[in-house]
Amino acid sequence: MIEGKNTILIVSFIIGVLVMPLNAACTLSEPDNTEHSNNIVEKSSKQIITNQNAQVMDKMSITEHLKMYWQFFFVKENRVPSVALPQQQLNINQLFDSKKAGLRVSWLGHSSLLINIDGHSVLTDPIFENRVSIVGPTRFNKVLPLSIDDLTSVDVVIISHNHYDHLNKFSIQQLTKKTGLFIVPKKVSKLLVKWDVPEEKIVELNWWDEFKVNDTLTIVSTPSQHFSGRGLFDRNETGWSSWVIKSSNQNVFFSGDSGYGKHFKEIGEQYGPFDFAMMECGQYNEQWAHIHMSPEETIQATIDVQSKLMMP
Repeated sequence: MIEGKNTILIVSFIIGVLVMPLNAACTLSEPDNTEHSNNIVEKSSKQIITNQNAQVMDKMSITEHLKMYWQFFFVKENRVPSVALPQQQLNINQLFDSKKAGLRVSWLGHSSLLINIDGHSVLTDPIFENRVSIVGPTRFNKVLPLSIDDLTSVDVVIISHNHYDHLNKFSIQQLTKKTGLFIVPKKVSKLLVKWDVPEEKIVELNWWDEFKVNDTLTIVSTPSQHFSGRGLFDRNETGWSSWVIKSSNQNVFFSGDSGYGKHFKEIGEQYGPFDFAMMECGQYNEQWAHIHMSPEETIQATIDVQSKLMMP
């Protein structure tokens, strides 16, 4: 008898093989041979989002797709820790001690960070579920460093893009009443509204757009090199961003998911230097080298954005 976990793996692999031609078709619909300062272009009577370098999404053959799905679902390659990773439970009162201004950052896992920037609370890509979809791994550590119930209020929630491991329905719905503003990339707001987030709480920005939350906090959407999609037919229909979080005394950069590119230097020249940068690192693989960074690229990107400190 096949165990439940193996059943999920096999079914997921079959689904992957079945949708492979659709994924290939989506990839082939990428605009070619053009760089765009505005990352929204018209394609086949609908708007498609593209990277600054529109050819970073390499076209994969059927054989390469099969190899990728097989490796993802069945080849372990020492990707799962044999023991629980060490972690410390977050004392939220210490993080937001009103007597101490400045910058404090706590990593909650993957792309989720809780930031105290001069007394403002900013939460990035919040994930408070152990599994965000039936396909893919669960959390390495089952106990969260912070319970969502411990968050009584959040000034700003920032979303980098709409992939399931960055935009989670359960987490957004739990945070809706506690959050002042949700700041999201272009065309992501529609999904939040569908999840009953009031429209007046959502701010949607395209690259290089700036939004002043109040007199002492500004959020800027900046480029990243990635892609979006939550289903079979919505590839690149919504945006993806990195973010600048700037207060009166602190300047912070959040990369979200991104491959290495010239945009990091452009961000550094326009908004740097930064006191602190939270840079993606760890998802690297030769099959997706253009949409995620190797450790060496993460270091170079940190240099490019001109950050004094970096959290990988």
